[in-house]
Amino acid sequence: MLVAATGFLYWVLVKNLEKTDRLFLTDKIQVLRAILRGYPGETEGLEEEVNLGGPYDVRILDKENRTLIETPDMARHLPPSAFPHPIGFSKMAKAGIKRRLPNGRSYLLIAAWAESGRSDANPRLLQVALDISNEEILIVGYRRRLVMVLLSGILFSAAAGVVVARKGMQPVKEITQTAERITAAQLHERIEPARWPQELTALATAFDQMLDRLQDSFTRLSQFSADLAHELRGPIHNLMGEAEVALSRMRTPEEYREVLESGLEEYARLSRMIDGLLFLARAESAERTIDRTPLDARKEIDAVAEFHEAIAQEQGIRVTCEGNATALADPILFRRAVSNLLSNALQHTPRGGRITVSVQSRGDGGAEVRVVDNGVGIDPEHLPKIFDRFYRADIARSRFPQGFGLGLAIVKSIMDLHGGAVTIRSEPFKGTSVILNFPSQA
Repeated sequence: MLVAATGFLYWVLVKNLEKTDRLFLTDKIQVLRAILRGYPGETEGLEEEVNLGGPYDVRILDKENRTLIETPDMARHLPPSAFPHPIGFSKMAKAGIKRRLPNGRSYLLIAAWAESGRSDANPRLLQVALDISNEEILIVGYRRRLVMVLLSGILFSAAAGVVVARKGMQPVKEITQTAERITAAQLHERIEPARWPQELTALATAFDQMLDRLQDSFTRLSQFSADLAHELRGPIHNLMGEAEVALSRMRTPEEYREVLESGLEEYARLSRMIDGLLFLARAESAERTIDRTPLDARKEIDAVAEFHEAIAQEQGIRVTCEGNATALADPILFRRAVSNLLSNALQHTPRGGRITVSVQSRGDGGAEVRVVDNGVGIDPEHLPKIFDRFYRADIARSRFPQGFGLGLAIVKSIMDLHGGAVTIRSEPFKGTSVILNFPSQA
């Protein structure tokens, strides 16, 4: 920008000076032609115009190139041969030629024919020289000053650029330092985008959101590891304790059989736990896809209720199914989600209670499945974490120690695979309602 600006200013100055010089020479030629045409026999007016004074010299010659009138001392430094070929009588003088003479001065030279009187029988040759030495000195000085301004501007711009760049990059440097401080034990660090420039606010906000997700995932992973260790410790300790007791002395075959049967129950619990964890791991895989097909939701619900009918009768709980709808879902996963909810409701509903499994179509073409019971309910502080792995409310943990806390986590994973959602509403000792919303499109 500085080079373009200085170059433009220099070009404008040179062109304006050249234009002024050409106009001056053109006017001078026109004045001399007018005097010669209007007053051919009078020399007083010509001499006055020639000797008017100024940074120019004038010479008038006849057609034999004899000098009639010229500016004093002009012949000494501007001989007739130094001028260019003359232009015609009626042509306008548009430009001359520049020439530097041995005396070191520069001139703009022009020559033109002029009529003497009303005919061209006795023409006159006009030679006009304009001294442009001072203009060249002005241009050289101006060019020198422009170069100085250009160099100063470049140095200043470079220095300003360094300062601006450092100041502009300071937030990025601080963001980098913040990122370097973040470790597994320092996930609470945040960039606080409110104090950053507007251009970096989006970056800082996205970075903080990423840290929030990382902290939440790390917290969940840590909690999951602790819960997994806790859940595995129980069955393993039971197996070890029973084995140690059995090996403490000789036992009868019946006693060894009881130990094996008790161990088999623990093995079954561990197998169910591992199956649930494997399902969750596969469900959360980014590459996992499912085949969603239209299915009769009421028919699938009836099949699930029939599977749990024996347990419900044994516990004295009445299970009813209501409604009709078509759900776009994977049949196996649909049944597993409803089965987990129904099994969970049976565990938390006292004898004589009731469970209602209903399905209905939504206005957008999707399907909604509800599992409602009048059981023990869930305290409000447990609801936000109820879908976490291994999480069990205190009431459930104390009354049903055989559970793992994976049922609702599996239900949520199934709904995520379908692109749907699961919500839960519950009041302590009044009951729980779980709602599955299956979307209408894949």
